[in-house]
Amino acid sequence: MANDMMPHFELYQPTNLEAAFELLDRWGDRGWLLAGGHDSLDWFKDRAKQPGALIDLEGIPELKDIRETADGIEIGSFTTLTEIERDPMVRERYGLLADAARRVASPQIRNTGTLGGNLCQDTRCWYYRYGLDCYRAGGNICYADTPVAMDREHCLFEASRCVAVTPSDTAPALVALDASMVVRSSRGERVVHSEDFFMSPAVDITRMTVLRPGDILTTIRIPATWAGARFHFEKVADRNAWDFALVSIATAMRVNGTGTIEDARIACGAVQCTPRRLVEVEGLVRGRTQNEGTAELAAAAATRGARPLNYNSYKIPLMQNLVKRSLRS
Repeated sequence: MANDMMPHFELYQPTNLEAAFELLDRWGDRGWLLAGGHDSLDWFKDRAKQPGALIDLEGIPELKDIRETADGIEIGSFTTLTEIERDPMVRERYGLLADAARRVASPQIRNTGTLGGNLCQDTRCWYYRYGLDCYRAGGNICYADTPVAMDREHCLFEASRCVAVTPSDTAPALVALDASMVVRSSRGERVVHSEDFFMSPAVDITRMTVLRPGDILTTIRIPATWAGARFHFEKVADRNAWDFALVSIATAMRVNGTGTIEDARIACGAVQCTPRRLVEVEGLVRGRTQNEGTAELAAAAATRGARPLNYNSYKIPLMQNLVKRSLRS
């Protein structure tokens, strides 16, 4: 029962970004931004995170809505996953993101969960979530990377001390769509490309994204480059509802009338700490005919360099099959 008791914190509900920035600057690393709140409440109940102040951004109108721009669309970071899944413009032009949003958790969670929250959630590694002093938590060991570790859901690529994976379903879709993230703070605004938004453990093992204390992800920008392309999103999980991905794939392709793949962007989720863009595969399929031979070549290239752990070697054929299915689609 003790683990279900949340620690005491101050609750603030600003109605504009200026007030939110003032609170963030005042509280520093003791302030906790609340998006949809589903991941945050787990941390608080387990007492693994104990912020001094909870800053709920729900009441800030400029963080919501989906807007058409001259260069594509902009989505406020507090737009719910249900709103993205159902929006006619997103479904028609950027169906890849709508499909990814539709696969997040359950309908009840999508009704309140936000795009920004899904992108910025922390890793689901059970050793880390349990509160052990692993590298990511400031210790000097990765409990998931030992001879006796249970590492079925962990990474295949680019492990650097930490072998946890990104849990976001929407992140691979936004990488495939060449999206950018607008990050604001009291110091100003910066635009970060989607591939650079997620933090490699080799750069900073304590963060999943480039967000620093005082930063707020305000907007996601999707250019018109891939509007109306051929899209394929697929997520394999232990259960269709609720579960996080074992492997996922997001593919955007331009195919001409003769069946030649003119261009492609492909990203996988749950195979490394950040969404993994398959640049080598994109280069291989570009200019080739969309057929079984191309799909087989791409699948073999997709997992080159994979380094499975004790119990996750199944992810290699799974990832290869998802690549093939996306290119046949």
